[in-house]
Amino acid sequence: MIRLKKLLKYLSDYKKESVLGPLFKLLEASFELFVPLVVAAIIDKGIVNGDYGYIIRMCLVLVALGIIGLVCSITAQFFAAKAAVGFAAKLRHALFKHITSLSHTEIDKFGYSTLTTRMTSDINQVQAGTNLVLRLFLRSPFVVFGAMIMAFTVDVRCAMIFAVAIPALTVVVFGIMLITMPLYKKAQKELDRILKKTRENITGVRVIRAFCKEESEIAEFEEENEQLVSIQKFVGKISALMNPLTYVIINAAVIWLIYRGAVQVNLGNLSQGKVVALYNYMSQILVELIKLANMIISLTKALACTNRIADVMEIKNSLENGTVKDGIADAPAVEFNGAALTYRGSREAAVEGLTFRAARGETIGIIGGTGSGKTSLVNMIPRFYDVSGGSVKVDGVDVREYDINVLRSKIGFVPQKAVLFKGTIASNMKWGSDKISDDTAYSAICAAQAEEVVEDKNGMDAVVEQEGRNFSGGQRQRLTIARALAKEPEILILDDSASALDFATDAKLRSAIKSLPYNPTVFIVSQRASSIIYADKIIVLDDGKPVGIGTHDELLSGCGIYKEIYYSQFSEEEDGEVNAND
Repeated sequence: MIRLKKLLKYLSDYKKESVLGPLFKLLEASFELFVPLVVAAIIDKGIVNGDYGYIIRMCLVLVALGIIGLVCSITAQFFAAKAAVGFAAKLRHALFKHITSLSHTEIDKFGYSTLTTRMTSDINQVQAGTNLVLRLFLRSPFVVFGAMIMAFTVDVRCAMIFAVAIPALTVVVFGIMLITMPLYKKAQKELDRILKKTRENITGVRVIRAFCKEESEIAEFEEENEQLVSIQKFVGKISALMNPLTYVIINAAVIWLIYRGAVQVNLGNLSQGKVVALYNYMSQILVELIKLANMIISLTKALACTNRIADVMEIKNSLENGTVKDGIADAPAVEFNGAALTYRGSREAAVEGLTFRAARGETIGIIGGTGSGKTSLVNMIPRFYDVSGGSVKVDGVDVREYDINVLRSKIGFVPQKAVLFKGTIASNMKWGSDKISDDTAYSAICAAQAEEVVEDKNGMDAVVEQEGRNFSGGQRQRLTIARALAKEPEILILDDSASALDFATDAKLRSAIKSLPYNPTVFIVSQRASSIIYADKIIVLDDGKPVGIGTHDELLSGCGIYKEIYYSQFSEEEDGEVNAND
């Protein structure tokens, strides 16, 4: 309940709609409760006495009640829908903002598929539940108990049937609700798994086709989908019990009511019109309980989804923001002092024992086998992950003490996977700052060897589709490098971001970066020895540990692992040519 209250604050801007919606529904229900009495009067006074004028007047009253009820209903629907949609929109914005504020550690914990489900499916369920609750949570109980009270005004003895039927119906409705709520939550978790599998297959479709794994992937998907279907069928069967059980109770009550009413009519204690009125009140209860049952099912789903959303909202960012905004003038650009990184849930460190300095303007090469910790090393500089031991300093200040925005404004980061955002080339270039001019952006594009890409696409206003699907892998890489260069960072991190480029383009790129006027400190993560040969300092990683730090020549003579990597890519003859050219 406390978690629900935390989320309901996003409904606070729609207090008026949240009050007016149910009130208009109550008004509609009030007019509806008078209908059986009017019908009873038509039968007892109009039809029995043959007073056609009275019948016409009462029919006009029925029409008036119907029109007023319709107007009230439409007004209530409008306010309820406005409140529900607005609430869902604010909740979605808040959830999105919260997710984007989380560190990589928290996002890794949940996974992208479940976060996507909670942003979409779960919030849609909450919206539907809110809409139904605002329309029915007062109306349905009001009609049910109002009909019972009105029945007592007609005939006390027959109305006792209502007093027995309504508690029995309440037990059925709320009993099924308590059983199905955890099952709906389980169904949503299964939906997460389906979405995860779907996302994995869509992103890896080329690999699946290359290895002819379509049939096995389809079989796995069908198996997981069958599990979801099985849970949904089971919970659906339990939910489906609500209607037949309520119908049995209501119809049994109707049969008993008609029998008792007929006896009372024969005895002269009750008129035919009053029997019809009692039957109408019982029918109103039946209709409202069906509506209430649907609302309960929707509310059960919504509450389960609300808990899932609250699970994300309650997660706190493990990265505490610092306050430092300026570094030390004469300090090294980056300094690692025994730095180590252990990912959450992992027993062993991904990388450890890192101690080195990168002076301003230096180029640092990072090389090693797959899984050696290269990306983990550079992820600690912009504080994507916090060190689990030692420290990392930028401009002489521990990165944990920096204001996170100030720290990252110093850094241009190009990830392994080139990511472009929907818009234009120009809009992508200005991600670092809105103040980046077109000239600065184009200079960055030229430095990234992407000018021909822009020319082929007819300029900076060329459309970029979602994830840059209308660009090749090499084009995306060059544009993401240009985006990082456009903000003119003090520290530039290239995390294996030139893997799709040919050797000549890669060499031109490194030469252009070396000649940049603002002289950034550059970290180049690469599997290619050719990309880091001319670095001022090369760090060789193996199984998360540095096994060599030095220049190319120093490592070639003193680091066996670097020598092995280098000669696996170059023959000794080629090495001689490289040294000669150097």
